[in-house]
Amino acid sequence: MTERTALESFSLAGRVAVVTGAASGIGAETAVVFAEAGADVVLADRDESGLAETDERVHALGRRSLVRGVDVGESGQVEALADVAVDRFGAVDVWANVAGVIDYFTLVDADEKDVRRIVDVNLLGVYWGVSAAGRVMTGQGRGSIVNVASTGGEVAVPRLSVYGMTKAGVIHLTKTAAAEFGPDGIRVNAVAPGFVATPMVAASYTGPDGEPDPAARDELFSNRARIAALGTIGTTRDMALAMLYLASDASSFMTGQTLRPNGGTTMA
Repeated sequence: MTERTALESFSLAGRVAVVTGAASGIGAETAVVFAEAGADVVLADRDESGLAETDERVHALGRRSLVRGVDVGESGQVEALADVAVDRFGAVDVWANVAGVIDYFTLVDADEKDVRRIVDVNLLGVYWGVSAAGRVMTGQGRGSIVNVASTGGEVAVPRLSVYGMTKAGVIHLTKTAAAEFGPDGIRVNAVAPGFVATPMVAASYTGPDGEPDPAARDELFSNRARIAALGTIGTTRDMALAMLYLASDASSFMTGQTLRPNGGTTMA
């Protein structure tokens, strides 16, 4: 059997990828990068207008796509997403669990509704995604599941207790799923991004009037860059390329691992 070239190893040509959280940020960029690598893409999110924008970018690359409005906190919707992906494209080769939310509050000020919302999306949403992906990938002899964790799941950050708890859970879930699915040729890995300028973090520099504060944004970005060894913050493209590595055959001997594209903010 002829070995694949380096470029061929990163190719997703002929494969089908499901991406949750595909309407914006890391999810949208991941969907586009997967399409650039040759994959047909199933785009899932609750934000229909954002999905339409991502869909246009995928189509511009000449790839097929399928758009679905999905609340990842609802297991039935995630299972239905897996089924429609198989019905439309015949298989699911890659599943990226990117959908996530963030909120800032202290432990003593936590509201039950806010806590449950974060847990439902960030932890249970990934759980249902891993379960659905594993179900449809079993029997194929291969598959790659990529979960999005966070530096916040490994480093204690005040006012991010629930967010950090869910992301730590994603890291452990990744290991457990890798152990369960490995005999079926399914790999499960995670990325734990450092600070990235995405719509999700905009709340931290958005005022009560709903408008972003440029000075607060610049200060936040500067402070985050200062604590990274590379002296910069990440981009959605940085994260998407890390996810492409885990999705592709380039990482064929890698499972149960957490990749940390964070500019050297933490070093494990």
